[in-house]
Amino acid sequence: MAAPAARSSVSVADRALRGVADLIKLLPSGTVFLFQFLSPLVTNNGHCAAAYNKALSGVLLALCGAFCAFSSFTDSYVGSDGRVYYGVVTARGLRTFAADPDAAGRDLSGYRLRAGDFVHAALSLLVFATIALLDADTVACLYPALEVSERTMMAVLPPVVGGVASYAFMVFPNNRHGIGYQPSRATEDFQHKH
Repeated sequence: MAAPAARSSVSVADRALRGVADLIKLLPSGTVFLFQFLSPLVTNNGHCAAAYNKALSGVLLALCGAFCAFSSFTDSYVGSDGRVYYGVVTARGLRTFAADPDAAGRDLSGYRLRAGDFVHAALSLLVFATIALLDADTVACLYPALEVSERTMMAVLPPVVGGVASYAFMVFPNNRHGIGYQPSRATEDFQHKH
């Protein structure tokens, strides 16, 4: 009798860990790092004395947010030559950035655009916006009154958004290996066998 309970708890634990892994994949870590590195520079450590600091902050937010959303529409595969080919998913399949000499013999229609890609892009943008827009330098630069009046919201919103995104990714896992997430040969072999 103990074995079925153990199997279901392992399954729940496995799904929870998969959800956390998908949440980690949700935000391209390079994009978040770039934002956190450049934000103090463009916001003058939260002291936006000049108008160009606010404009640069807006441009940085827009570019990083756009890349977070765009990365949800990318995927990759390992070619027969061992190279990783990245591309953009389309309604017909994967359109690679670099030409794969064996692309004619490979069926790339399995990589086609799905509704889940739009959900993942929206969640990616939501999580990035929560991280970026509630960053101390961004708040101090763009809307300093919020820091004083809405301390509770600034403390509660990130965990709530993270929890909602984690749950959504546990229910709807992301199988893409986009830019920044190189597929391993073992992953490719496993996917083709099943």
